[in-house]
Order: sequence, then structure tokens, then C-alpha cells
Amino acid sequence: MAAAVTPSVPRQSLASTLGANSDKYRGAVVEDLQLPPAFALPSTEPIARAIELAYERDFSHIPVLDKNRRPLGYIDVTKLKEKWEAGQADPASKISKYMTKFVRNSSEPYTLITPWTPLLELENFLRSNIFALVTDSDRKFVLAVATSQDLESFVTRRGL
Repeated sequence: MAAAVTPSVPRQSLASTLGANSDKYRGAVVEDLQLPPAFALPSTEPIARAIELAYERDFSHIPVLDKNRRPLGYIDVTKLKEKWEAGQADPASKISKYMTKFVRNSSEPYTLITPWTPLLELENFLRSNIFALVTDSDRKFVLAVATSQDLESFVTRRGL
């Protein structure tokens, strides 16, 4: 699995494909996806190192964590690389300067995705998001990153 990768299937096609299979998850939860441990970076990581690590792992989006390993946001590696190449970002700058911050307020509530979240709920979340951070129930640690590709792979493995 390539975690946090922008789905290659167009959103509308993806929604119709997954929607047709949503009743076939048969009570499966996120833990059943067997996701590898999350790859995330500290907010203090230099841009050059972040881009290098992203390309080594073939990731297009990487979660950014604070010093206590709590999620702050994410970096869009493609956009960050474009800024770097255009001379708009210093390779030694911290990624926190260029990350997309997670909004945490009452108008945009945080959607909790844990290993015990039903796959149908994850599917609904991924219809409007590129990826989902799978956290512990206290939202203190990022455990994994789930994408629409992970759901598609699960459905395919199950022959559904």
C-alpha cells in the first residue's frame, strides 16, 4: 500500500465503485485493512529531507506531527516540491511553514477514525478527503493512514 497517495481513480468513479460494494464490507473495520504503521514527520523536519523521504516511499501526502506526536496537519509533497523548485521555499525551512493545518473548531468537527471504525464509515469519510489518519481513540497518536485505494484493495482481496 502506498499510504497517503492521491487516488488514481477519479472521485466520481471511485464513489460509484465503492458505493456499489459498501454493503459487502460485512461488518469489517479499519483494522481489517491490515494497514502498515503510519509514516509521519515532525513539524521541525527540513523541506529537503521531507521531500527526499516522500519520494523514497512514493507518498504524495505526509502527516505532520507536533513534539508530542499529535497530528497538526499534512504536507502536499507535489506542491512543496514545486515551491522549492520555483525558489519560493528554502530547502532548510521547516515543513510546518508549508503544511496544511487541520482545522479544529466547532464548525468543522474532527472525524475520529480508529482501528475499530466500520469500513462503511471510512468510505463515507474518504469521499470528501484524500486520506484518513487512523488514530487511537484519544487522538494522541497516528497509527496508520488509510486511502480509497486501501478500500478498493480490501474489496478486491475479498472477491466482492
